[in-house]
Parts: sequence; structure tokens; C-alpha cells
Amino acid sequence: MKRLLLTLCLLTTVISIMTAQNVRRVRRGIILVDTGMTVRAIEPYKGNPDNGAGYAGIVNRYKRTFPQVNVYCMVIPNAVAYYCPDSVQSWTQTERPAIKEILSKLSADVKAVDIYDTLKAHISEPIYSRTDHHWSPLGAYYAARQFSQAAGIEFKDLTAYEPRAIRNYVGSMYTFSREMAIKNAPEDFVYYVPRDSDYSATHITYKRQSKKIGRRRWKRFLTASEPETFSFFRNYEDGDANAYCTFMGGDMNTTSIKTAVRNNRRLLILKDSYGNALPPYLFASFEEIHVVDCRYFLQNMVDFVNNHAITDILFANNLIHASMAKTSLAYTRYLTQKTTTQHEIQ
Repeated sequence: MKRLLLTLCLLTTVISIMTAQNVRRVRRGIILVDTGMTVRAIEPYKGNPDNGAGYAGIVNRYKRTFPQVNVYCMVIPNAVAYYCPDSVQSWTQTERPAIKEILSKLSADVKAVDIYDTLKAHISEPIYSRTDHHWSPLGAYYAARQFSQAAGIEFKDLTAYEPRAIRNYVGSMYTFSREMAIKNAPEDFVYYVPRDSDYSATHITYKRQSKKIGRRRWKRFLTASEPETFSFFRNYEDGDANAYCTFMGGDMNTTSIKTAVRNNRRLLILKDSYGNALPPYLFASFEEIHVVDCRYFLQNMVDFVNNHAITDILFANNLIHASMAKTSLAYTRYLTQKTTTQHEIQ
């Protein structure tokens, strides 16, 4: 009996040591889970409830500003919501209550798209990147499918898409953490391109520029280009850390897509980088899709919505961005700012 108890104690000790080794916190508070080729880097959530309430408030304001438009709010969970071990939950705030709180503050005429449980049902699948802070295109697919149900539109199954892979992908979490464990565990970045989909895309791109004012002073500006046609999907070689930018080339643009659909539905997606992966799944759902980032936009939003006859607005921000005051402030500014090709960055 003593030998059995000793064996059990040793086994418990070994398991505890393994757990301690397999979960650790590194630079910028990033949580590393597991080791070897299955290591996962997770960004902790440290949100401010007041900022979350402000985010719900600006969503409600857009509905008041555009009463004829269907307004939806999708708060996207981060990987920490699903993959952070219970033993280190103190290293992050819990995301589920924060998402519920934001959605609870939406007005009755705003349609909440609560994707938390939908994604949770697929956590055994690669719905979030292991080496990057974004969700994966597969996670975005499940979210887009739920949005389509809320919007009452046609939606194509994943079998209608051609899967493409960028091999040996190591994303942003290595840059953030500088941990070799991440660099040494590349993954496949798999995205999905619609088959037999007739669409065209244009975009306005933005650049940051600096101008010298006086002898020692500089001013920073955001400058917009003229609209130009482009390919929605950008090709990257295996091993390229920018693979997530395959969608529209990244964040610094305002994109407009015209499709072959004729249902008088035109969608505006207001997003951060998580939202970049959503539009391809909606090419068969809307006549037009317009994509505006919460950091780069130099037009007046009221004019933009009216000029494009927008019928649906989807707010698609990840919880970390939805919990930042600057996200809501940007969406607020868009409603009143004058359309320009250059804006000073404060």
C-alpha cells in the first residue's frame, strides 16, 4: 500500500511538473501552451468594461443614424477564450462575460450575432492560428455562416470553395514574443477561395506619411489613393509571415466588391483585421460588399452609406479591439468627419 501511495504521489508530481513546463508566460504576457510542433501562443485579454459599453453605444448610434439599415454586432472572441488552461486563468480576464455584457447593451433593433458557442463547438478544428493572434479562415467561415442566418441570406457550404495552403507559416506571435518555440513550430495557413464566383474588387489604399514642420517638428498624415481595381486575394509564398494579409492585402484600405448576386442587398463591414477573413464567404450573399477598417477611413460615413445604398451594416471586431476606447472613438469620428484625401494623425 505504501509503495502504491508513493507511486501515485510521484505520478502526481510528474504531471504537475509537465503542466508547469507546458504552460508558461513570456514577453508581453503571451501565454505559451504545449510544446514542440503543437505549441500555441495566446494573447491575454485585459479589457475595460466601460470601453465595452462604449462600443455597444456606438453600434446603437449607427442604428439611430441609419434607421432603414439592418445593423448587426458580432464581437469575435480571441483564442484565449477557448485555449487558455484552467490552471492559469488568472493570467487573463475571462472573455465570455465581457462579450455577453456588450451584447446585452445593444438596443432591441440591433441584431446581435453571438458566435461564442458556435466557435466553441469547433475548438478541436484549426479555427485559430497557433502562431498568430488572428483566428483562422475556417473560424471566420463558421462565423459568416451564423451571420448569414441572422441576415436571412443565401450562404454556400465550404465545399463550394477551393482550399489553398501557405506552408511553414509562422505568424505575428513570434514577432511579439521572440520565442524560438513558436518559430520552430510552423503551421499551414489554409484559406478558401470561392469556386465559380463572378466578382470584381476595387480599393482605396492608405499610406502613413510624415512632413517636417519647422526645424524640429514633424506632422504625421494618413493619405488616401485614388480607387483602383485589384485582386481580393493576394498570393504569398510558403513561409511568408504575412499570409493573413492574403485578404485584401491587409488593413490599410477601403475595399468594395461587386458580385453577380441580384438581391438588392449591399453590406458594409466595419472591422479590425479579424474581419478581413469574412467577405469571401459572402460573395454569394450580397450584391455589393464594402469593407472599412476601424483605423483607416477618410470619408464621411453618412455619405458613404447613402452613396452606396447600404442595406446592412455588420460590426465585426474582436473583443480586444471592441474593448479599446479608440475603436469606438474612430467609429464616432467617421460619422461627422469631412471626406478628404489626407488626415493628420494625432
